[in-house]
Amino acid sequence: MQPTYLPWMGYFDLIDQSNVFIFHDNIQFEKQSWQQRNLIKTSQGKQWLTVPVYQTCNQRIAEVRIVERDTIADWRRKHWKSLITSYHKAPFWSTYGPSLEMVYRRKWEKLSELNIHLIHLFCEWLGLNPEFVCASELPSLPSEKVERLLTFCKMFQADIYLSPAGSRAYLEGDEAFQKDGISLTFQHYEHPKYSQLYEEFIPQLSVVDLLMNTGPEALAVIRSGRRLWKKPEEPGI
Repeated sequence: MQPTYLPWMGYFDLIDQSNVFIFHDNIQFEKQSWQQRNLIKTSQGKQWLTVPVYQTCNQRIAEVRIVERDTIADWRRKHWKSLITSYHKAPFWSTYGPSLEMVYRRKWEKLSELNIHLIHLFCEWLGLNPEFVCASELPSLPSEKVERLLTFCKMFQADIYLSPAGSRAYLEGDEAFQKDGISLTFQHYEHPKYSQLYEEFIPQLSVVDLLMNTGPEALAVIRSGRRLWKKPEEPGI
């Protein structure tokens, strides 16, 4: 998976089911994608938190630099202020708030470094500990999508590749995995409800919302949305 900013709970469902989780950080960066922004819940509804970055043509995710200058009005201060305003009354703010504050006090050069640091932090809180690997640190990889995924699997002697459902469009019908004795399966996730602040439930938020509201029960909530894996030949998700 691409290292995304403050990912949603389905991202951690994939991590929870993985022996090896690869941060796909050597593919092209997409501006205004989940790679640099995500949603939290405020008293007024959903709010985007977006990390400002420098962008050049054909830039890989691992190369993207964060804009750190006064003219941006200090994105770290703004994000932290939004988190305080939105979650200081949440049941587990005092549990996670201090550690999260340290992240926003630190100056970050690369977007991927920030994202991966946060993902590791959330995994620590959730009790998840797979082997994490950055694709940018691996030997030369094929440019073709399917061949690259197969190379990952072979490098780590995997016999199952669990794909996010969004990749089904280009993986479905490809027999390359079967030929190499690797079982191709797709995540099937149905977003569960949990207790939130501010009236009506809003799905698809950053995992921060889940952690602040449910604390030690967060992993159980994540797992409650998991359904049986889908095979390529099964109906779509």
